[in-house]
Amino acid sequence: MGGYYSKHLVGPDLQRVYEVASPRIRRYLRAETGYLVKQLRGSGDVLELGCGFGRILREIAPHVRHAVGIDIVPGNLRSAASYLESHQNCDLARMNAVHLGFRDAQFDATICVQNGISAFGVDRARLVGEAVRVTSEGGRVLFSTYSPRIWADRVEWFRSQARAGLIGAVDESQTRGGTIVCEDGLRLTTVSATEFRALFRALGQSAQMREVDGSSLFAVARKRAPQRPPSSVDPPICGRDRASTAYSHGPRRAPRTP
Repeated sequence: MGGYYSKHLVGPDLQRVYEVASPRIRRYLRAETGYLVKQLRGSGDVLELGCGFGRILREIAPHVRHAVGIDIVPGNLRSAASYLESHQNCDLARMNAVHLGFRDAQFDATICVQNGISAFGVDRARLVGEAVRVTSEGGRVLFSTYSPRIWADRVEWFRSQARAGLIGAVDESQTRGGTIVCEDGLRLTTVSATEFRALFRALGQSAQMREVDGSSLFAVARKRAPQRPPSSVDPPICGRDRASTAYSHGPRRAPRTP
């Protein structure tokens, strides 16, 4: 996790990306967060992979018991701590999304939105696998990418970022078919519905695809227990002290360093 976004668009610069967004992109962002709130409302512990400066966390925090955001970039976490100052049910940690330091089934929901599955620049199968691993049985796993129907507005948004000096100029000769390429090395793809389904199927999970506002494509999975062969004798169930595995809510103004 990291790549381009470990060195570019960090903290305040990342926030400026949203300030140059067109009305259509702003509508897309509102629709995506609105869909998340509906999906997560009333949830207990929710994890966001790649929280940036805390934009999504601040939207969902009033609707869940506890929200945790992880990011690999210290500058983003510092900005997020300030941005989330008034939300005491949010915690932050520096962590790699493909090597999560959480126990199995710790969260009621895990989310990775706004095309993080591409932007992180990591192995997609490992990313989805970690998200599923840390989500409890019956909990939700939500990933999103861009819908092809917002392609023209998406490209124009990146041109606006380039004009503002936030990223390199868009390489018009290489930018096509869902992939945006910039002259400073930025390269962003998208994920098809078929690929999303295959990623979850490989983990024994089933993802339902939902298009939101003609701009976001969501993969939504309810985690189910792994299938096991039938046995005539089940192993004994051992008791366990719930408190011994409770998540410790560390101070969010002091993100952990690996």
